[in-house]
Amino acid sequence: MKKFLKTKLFIFIWLMFGFETIYAQDVTVNIDATLNKCKISPYIYGRNNTFDKPVQFYKDAGLRMARMNGGNNATKYNWRKKMSSHPDWYNNVYGNDWDKSSQDMVKNYPDMQGMWAFQLLGRVASSANSNFNDWGYNQSQWWFGVGQNLAGGGVPNTTDASHASVAKVEGNITLYTQEWPADSTVAILNHWFQPVPQGLGLDKNRILYWNMDNEPDIWNGTHDDVMKNLPSASAFMDKYIQVAKKAKAIFPGIKLCGPVTTSEWQWYKWGSESIWINGKYYCWLEYFIKRCADEEKATGVRVLDVVDLHNYPWAKNGDVDALQLHRMYYDTEYVYAGANGLFTISGGWDTKLDKEYIFKRINDWLDQYYGANSGIACGISEWSPATTESNASATAVAYASHLGTFANNGVEYFTPWTWMNGMWETLHLFSRYAKSFSVASTSSNENMVSAYTTVNQQADSMTVMIVNRDMSSSRNITVNINNFIVNDGNYSTLQLSSLPSTETFISHTNNALKTNVVAVNTNSFKISVPSLSVTAVVLKSATTGIDNETGQSGAVKLYPDPANTKLNIGLSSALTGLVRLRIYELSGKMILDTQVTPDGQSTIQIDTSGYTNGTYFLSLLNRNVRYKGKFIVNR
Repeated sequence: MKKFLKTKLFIFIWLMFGFETIYAQDVTVNIDATLNKCKISPYIYGRNNTFDKPVQFYKDAGLRMARMNGGNNATKYNWRKKMSSHPDWYNNVYGNDWDKSSQDMVKNYPDMQGMWAFQLLGRVASSANSNFNDWGYNQSQWWFGVGQNLAGGGVPNTTDASHASVAKVEGNITLYTQEWPADSTVAILNHWFQPVPQGLGLDKNRILYWNMDNEPDIWNGTHDDVMKNLPSASAFMDKYIQVAKKAKAIFPGIKLCGPVTTSEWQWYKWGSESIWINGKYYCWLEYFIKRCADEEKATGVRVLDVVDLHNYPWAKNGDVDALQLHRMYYDTEYVYAGANGLFTISGGWDTKLDKEYIFKRINDWLDQYYGANSGIACGISEWSPATTESNASATAVAYASHLGTFANNGVEYFTPWTWMNGMWETLHLFSRYAKSFSVASTSSNENMVSAYTTVNQQADSMTVMIVNRDMSSSRNITVNINNFIVNDGNYSTLQLSSLPSTETFISHTNNALKTNVVAVNTNSFKISVPSLSVTAVVLKSATTGIDNETGQSGAVKLYPDPANTKLNIGLSSALTGLVRLRIYELSGKMILDTQVTPDGQSTIQIDTSGYTNGTYFLSLLNRNVRYKGKFIVNR
């Protein structure tokens, strides 16, 4: 009996500690600073809607792009009369001055890009004189009938909540809208960009990106007052191409962003239509890309610059799923629980097609119809984190995972619509401290812990963003750095963790970032990161921090290359005084650290007979010269 109890106790201890070891396993991250180097678009640090805080707040947060068009309210915007019809509020017409918004943005935010929209629907707001009297009706309170078409003399339906969108009597659209052809919508470009007094004289390079309307795939729902039936995919593309070509004629450098799809179903389906051409089925996005490519081949006019999606994802299991949703863009193994339209991609209904990887699919279609390296990018102009609103740490981590994924893959812009606590903190951390190029980072447990690594253009500064998605456990991380040489020593860390449910970001100096240090030894460091956290490790290369970072051309020459048993370092007269000489292996491991005084010598000789064949880095530092080069040993 005692033996049996001992066995049970052993099994219990093994279960407790064995499974805990598996659950809280250590993670190894390997970084290669020269692999998969990708320029990061600053416009992934974006947001929707207008500015309701002081100017300095947005500057401190590092906001770099603002989508200002208002989504659904952009479709019937009349830039001449500065008003729009609001489909989510009786179609009532209200003033909205895009002129002022654009002027304020250009003036107040020199590092920011603005995004507005063209109208393709064909009708825009014309008068506020026939608005539904919502104040007189119920003091402008929300009720199920706010989407009824009541502007223009409509009569509300108050009795049938199941038909909340259908008014008892529909309003007359001619009383509050007017026709709006393609020439009218693109004429805003001349109005904004021609010099004063002909136009506003705005800098067009600050307003490059233009949505091709907003969610046209559901116009028969959002704008059913003027469009009861959705046009065919082909008819919409005719409208799209007409406006696109006219916009390019006025402003050749414009970035046209379409089709501005509503969400996952509409990525694949245009209404209920099945698109067949010459016996082949096309889902909506493939057909859209094909039509744009065909137009460019036929006319030479590029009518598409960014494939623009909206994404309001579904997290089936709450925050657990929300923390993995960054994988739905490129990860070909990730099964997305919210897949729906995807099931129709081949023309039928196949629930086994549950791996979304939508941006990879788009890039494959771009390669197919435009050819490789088309220069057309992907972007998200509306998004929601799908996290629990009170869990700011989960939101921060989900948002960080998207920013890191989009940085790694060259996404053009990212402007979330839903903005929750934790996102200002994350935006500030990434926009302020990440560098301008992403490089390769590989985690031994990528789905739970990722490292998103960035370097600056000179490749002498690096930031490693460590994202821990584990909702309950901290993780011990070992980070190994290759092809980027870091001096041994302590380096700064900045961390977001245990965020409260209230907003914590106030300014660049007043926020929730926790500062600490991490010790780097032989191009590696170990760090423990708490559950649901984002940690930035800010590093500098071994060649920074000298008194004078200027150099003289030709001051150093390495020969022979490849070296055999000796490496000669040819010196110019500029190298006088004490010189620090270091040699590193390709992995970043330092194998020589010495100081020499040339004293008029023209050559320093290094014994390489003990070096294995391969590539090495060499740095020379003194008061006047900074040199970093590489050489090969081959015997």
